[in-house]
Amino acid sequence: MTVVLEQASPSRHRWIAASRASDLEITQAVAEPLFARAGAAWWICMLVSLLFVLWFAGSIGWLFYKGIGIWGVNSTVVWGVAIANYVWWIGIGNAGTLISAMLLLTRQKWRGSINRFAEAMTLFAVTIAGIMPIVHVGRPLYVYWLAPYPNTMALWPQWRSALVWDFWAIVSYLLFSILFWYVSLIPDLATMRDRTTTRAGQFLYGAFALGWRGSAVHWRRLKTWHTTMAALGVPLVCSVHSIVGLDFAASLMPGWQESIFPPYFVVGAMYSGFAMVIVLALGFRWGLNLQAIITRKHFEVMGRILLMASIVMGYSYATEWFMGWYGGKQSDRSLVAFEFTGTYAPLFWALLACNVVLPQTLWFPRVRRSLPALFAIAIAINIGMWLERILIIWNTLSHDYMPTLWRSFHFTFWDWSFLIAPLGFFAFLFLVFVRLVPAVSMFDMRELAHQERAA
Repeated sequence: MTVVLEQASPSRHRWIAASRASDLEITQAVAEPLFARAGAAWWICMLVSLLFVLWFAGSIGWLFYKGIGIWGVNSTVVWGVAIANYVWWIGIGNAGTLISAMLLLTRQKWRGSINRFAEAMTLFAVTIAGIMPIVHVGRPLYVYWLAPYPNTMALWPQWRSALVWDFWAIVSYLLFSILFWYVSLIPDLATMRDRTTTRAGQFLYGAFALGWRGSAVHWRRLKTWHTTMAALGVPLVCSVHSIVGLDFAASLMPGWQESIFPPYFVVGAMYSGFAMVIVLALGFRWGLNLQAIITRKHFEVMGRILLMASIVMGYSYATEWFMGWYGGKQSDRSLVAFEFTGTYAPLFWALLACNVVLPQTLWFPRVRRSLPALFAIAIAINIGMWLERILIIWNTLSHDYMPTLWRSFHFTFWDWSFLIAPLGFFAFLFLVFVRLVPAVSMFDMRELAHQERAA
């Protein structure tokens, strides 16, 4: 019988509350929300998110019916909100698996509280990101031209097109992320199989548990497979967002032909992704009563990571400005001046405030330990990272080499629709997720509890 450590010292239980340190307590804390009847708050959130899903579906249907002219794109700013959304969502999606894989390889014990829903965040965000290029190409019935099938048509797929790179990167990464997420879920599915009382639940959880018995052989194979997948995942994640960066850097437009873009985009993905993980962790902590498993110490260490990333992002911005000046090209210098003083200057200053200035408050431990402050900073960072992605597009396309072609982008209702409605779809997927599978890895948390008791 497992003994509940009610009086354990805090130092021995750094990442999990001592009052919930037994195997039984951990399993009950994680599994109970799946067996309990959904409360009023869940149903209200589900109803609201479902309205956003219908809004998103209706927007896509109207776009297919009327064409991309319903957006604010014009003959100069040919990329608009959809492509910025693609880069933003793929960045959030990249971060989930990157966070989980890197923390696993570096043996960070606190990952067990966040890795499950961080990996689920990857699946949902990449799914939404994959929709954006499809709706932006203008002729979605020809979207299969993006697939890297044998070039029998002698024209399509266009192997020099960045869209083909993106298609290959997204599909590869999505398949990898599904496997990485599912393999780590198998022991918990077996636990749910053994605890559920319904015949349908036993059948479904048992089918997906693949006959898991928890033997030493099973655990050894799982650990080997999971670690190998993590080692493969880190370079894959870096390559995916590097390819997104090369969508811009491979062009000849001022402000885009930057060799810093691939690593800069990878850090930006981790930055926005960690900010989204904080928002989700706060939501799960409150909604599923996981205060004993997702503790304030988790938020403090994630705050430190955000602080580090904000410094790197500030350095990247300064490098762009310096290279624009040092290169000596009039077009590059003019673009830098346009960023600070042009049409979108208020948005650019807001970007710097959200991504660089505001996170500097995380130097103070009191701010890192304040959940409302962390929530506000994480939301601001995600807003700032979206502004960064849209301004990369708007500033360059609105202010390229030809002054006669300088035009500004103006939002329409449908631009706002493709910005806001996918957020509701994202929330809808998570609301379904928390009712089907454990939101936190039970076996990781049980292992952590045993290690902390033996410390």
